[in-house]
Amino acid sequence: MANLDFNNTFKRTSNTYRLVVMNDDTYDEVIAFRLSRRSVYIGVSISFILLVGLTIGLIAFTPLKYYIPGYGSKESRTTLQLLKIKTDSLEQSIHYKDMYLEGLKKVFNDNNPKQLDTIPLQIPESKPTTD
Repeated sequence: MANLDFNNTFKRTSNTYRLVVMNDDTYDEVIAFRLSRRSVYIGVSISFILLVGLTIGLIAFTPLKYYIPGYGSKESRTTLQLLKIKTDSLEQSIHYKDMYLEGLKKVFNDNNPKQLDTIPLQIPESKPTTD
């Protein structure tokens, strides 16, 4: 591999070039630019940064942010939370009803004298009070 000289590479970035825009019919120069590799790189970098900043600002400070998936208004988020709570409570009540029906099926299908109720209750023992 050829050795790259840092000074030579750095000098190449500062070499100036001329960009000329000409009229094709008359060959008159419309405009001419003096450019170097460094100035082109800096110009492209600045324009990229400005474009990204403008896009972020446009999305952050305008109603366009509501079109981003997963981002919604405060009202829609609170409505979603309420719906989640209702769904959880409905799932829990369905689970309890399924347990009750399974208990009834066990009582009717099995002739088990030990279990007389559909759901066994666990009542804590109370201590006798002395007056």
